[in-house]
Amino acid sequence: MARVAASVAVVTAIDGDGPHGTTVSAFMSLSMSPPMVLVSLDRNSQLLEIVRNTGRFGVNVLSSDQGEFGNVFARKGRDKFAGIGWSADHGVPRLPCTAGWVACATTSLLPAGDHELALGLVLDAESDPTLRPLTYHLRTFGTHVPAA
Repeated sequence: MARVAASVAVVTAIDGDGPHGTTVSAFMSLSMSPPMVLVSLDRNSQLLEIVRNTGRFGVNVLSSDQGEFGNVFARKGRDKFAGIGWSADHGVPRLPCTAGWVACATTSLLPAGDHELALGLVLDAESDPTLRPLTYHLRTFGTHVPAA
């Protein structure tokens, strides 16, 4: 699967302890009517438990210059938001200057091996057409460049 290029996003949620987030490359559009997305979350992740309890999650599609966000949110621990500006939007943490943003209400959590698939109804979505998305391919970050 390392040979399959994927977008890089940080999935976020918030609870009484504050914001939480994790880097994912398993994120996709699921439906246009109604607008829905799918993200895959590790069955043992704290974020999954928060999504289960709150019924909401955000998807921050990172821009090509946000590889450091990708690294920070990929590690374990609770201090991932230290020094990172964020705002609450539709009840979930939103990172600044991302290529895309989606706020979701969780409609289903489906078991899938050692992960669960979180299906989300899109409450709000925005994108910045001036920013290229961050991608992950062959275990390195990059971006999409249109073919000549």
